[in-house]
Amino acid sequence: MTTATAAPAAPEVSSGRGKTLAGTGTMVRFMLRRDRIRIPVWIAALGISSISTLSSFETTYPTAADRESAAEMLELPAMVAMVGRNYAPDNYTFGAMVGHQMFIMVAAVFALMSVLLFVRHTRAEEEAGRSELIRSSVLGRHAQMTAAIIVVVGTNLLAGLFTAVGLGSSELEGVTMESAFLYGTSLALVGSTFVGIAAVTAQITEYGRGASGMALAALGLAYVVRAVGDVADNGLSWLSPLYWGFTTRSFSEGQRWWPLLLLVGLTVVLIALAVNLSTRRDVGAGLRPSRLGSPTASHALSTPLGLAVRLQRGSIIGWGVAMIVFGIAYGSVLDGAEEMFAQISALEDMIPDIEGAGLVESWVSNLMSFLAMIVSIFAILAVLRLRTEEVGRRAEPVLSTAVSRQQWVGSHLTVAFGGSAVVMLLAGASFGLSGAIVTEDGGLFGRILGATAAQIPAVWVAAGLAVALFGLIPRFINVAWIIPVYGVVVVYMGGLFGLDPWTRNLSPSGHVPELPAADFEALPLAILLVIAAALTWLGLAGFKRRDLTTT
Repeated sequence: MTTATAAPAAPEVSSGRGKTLAGTGTMVRFMLRRDRIRIPVWIAALGISSISTLSSFETTYPTAADRESAAEMLELPAMVAMVGRNYAPDNYTFGAMVGHQMFIMVAAVFALMSVLLFVRHTRAEEEAGRSELIRSSVLGRHAQMTAAIIVVVGTNLLAGLFTAVGLGSSELEGVTMESAFLYGTSLALVGSTFVGIAAVTAQITEYGRGASGMALAALGLAYVVRAVGDVADNGLSWLSPLYWGFTTRSFSEGQRWWPLLLLVGLTVVLIALAVNLSTRRDVGAGLRPSRLGSPTASHALSTPLGLAVRLQRGSIIGWGVAMIVFGIAYGSVLDGAEEMFAQISALEDMIPDIEGAGLVESWVSNLMSFLAMIVSIFAILAVLRLRTEEVGRRAEPVLSTAVSRQQWVGSHLTVAFGGSAVVMLLAGASFGLSGAIVTEDGGLFGRILGATAAQIPAVWVAAGLAVALFGLIPRFINVAWIIPVYGVVVVYMGGLFGLDPWTRNLSPSGHVPELPAADFEALPLAILLVIAAALTWLGLAGFKRRDLTTT
C-alpha cells in the first residue's frame, strides 16, 4: 500500500521592483561598515583641501593689488587650461579665488573618489567572486548596484556639505553661505555624475581595473575638452560635466544654480542606462566579451618579467602620457614665472629659500619634489599589483611552476622601479623641453632633466617601503601611502603652512639636492639608494618565508 504525499507548495516570490531591490538596505550597511574609515578620510580630505586653501589665500594675497596681479597672471592660456576662465576679473575676492582656482582640481578629485569607491563595491566584488556568493541569498538583482550608488552619492553630498559649511563659516571677503553651498553642491553633483559614468563602465568590462580605467579616461577627456574649450572660448567646454559645475560661477556676482540641473539630469540618465545594461549580462561577465587569446603565447609571456610588463603595460602608458602633459603644462608657464613672483611678493613664502638661487629656480626645484611625490604613487601602485595578484589567487598558479618567489616578485619590482624611472624622466623631458622653448634657453632642458633624475632615488624609497610591507606585513601595505601624502603636505606646501624646515627631513624628497637651484651632491642620493635597496631586500626575505594569503 502506498501513500501519496503532496508536493510542498512553492514559496511565493514577489515580483516587480521590490524583488530586484531586495536587501538594498543590508548592502548599504555592509558597504558603510567596510568603508567606515575610508569614507570619513575622503570627506575630510576633500573638505579640508578647499577650506585650508581659502585660509592660505589671506596670507598669500593680503592686498587687493596682489589679488589683481594673480588674476592677470591667470589669464595666460596655460593657466586658463589648468584652472578655467576667471568670471570675476574685476572683483577678485578671496571667495572668487577659491571658486576659480580650486573648483576644477577639487571636482576632479571628487570624481576620482566616486569612481574608485563605486567600482570597489560593484565590479571588483564580481571579479573576486564575492557578488555571486552574496546573490545566492535573498538579494535582488539591482540591490548591490543601488546600494553602491546610495553610498557613493551620499559620500559626495556629505563631502560637499562639509566643504560648504567650512567655507561658509569664514568671514573673508567674497565668501557667503549661499555661495559656499553653491560651491559644495556643484562639487557633489560633479562627483555624482561620475558615479553614473562608473556604473556604466562597470557593465561593459568584467575587470575592476578596466572599469576604473574607462571611467577615469572619461574624466581625463572631460578635463581636456574643458581646457580646450576654455582657452579657445568657443563653447566646446559645454560638452564637459566638469564645466557644468564650474560655470555656476560660485563666489562671483553672476553665480547661478541652473547648470546643476544638467548634472542631475545626466546622472539620472547614466544610472538608468547602467541599470538597463546590467539586465543584459550575467554576474561576473561584461557586455564586451573577452578577446580570445592567441593559441600560443609569445616568448615574452613565457617569462615572469614579460608577464609583469604585460599586466602593467596600460598603467605605464597612462602614467607616461599624464606626466608628459604635466611637464608641458608647467614648463609652458616658465616665461611668465619671474613676472608673477615680482608682482605677488607673498608667493615667496611658498617657495623654500635656497641660498644663491633665484625664485624661479627655487620654484622649479620645489616642483621637482612635487613631481617625485606624484610618481611615487605610480611606484607604490606597481608594487601593490603583487598584493592584488596574491589576494586574487593568481599568484599561486604561477608559483606552482618553475618560477621561484624571488623571480615572481623581482619581475614586478623591475616594472615598479624601472617604470617609475621612465615615467619620471618623461615628465622631466617634457618639462625641460617646453620650458626651453618658451624661455629660449636651450640649456634649461639638460638642467631640468638632471634635476628630475636626481629625484628617482626618493621615488624608489617609497617603492621599497611598499615592498617591505608586502613581504613582512602585507595587511598593512597601504601604510606606504604615508610617503607621498606627507611629502605633498610638508615638502611641497610646507612653506605655505609655515612648517619648520626640519620637517622636510622626514621625507625622502627632503634629502634630494635641490637641483637646478643648488649644487649636485652624490652622498644623499647614495644613502637613499641604500635605504631603498635595504627595504626591498627585507621585503623579498619576508615574502620568501611567509605563506600566501588571500585576505
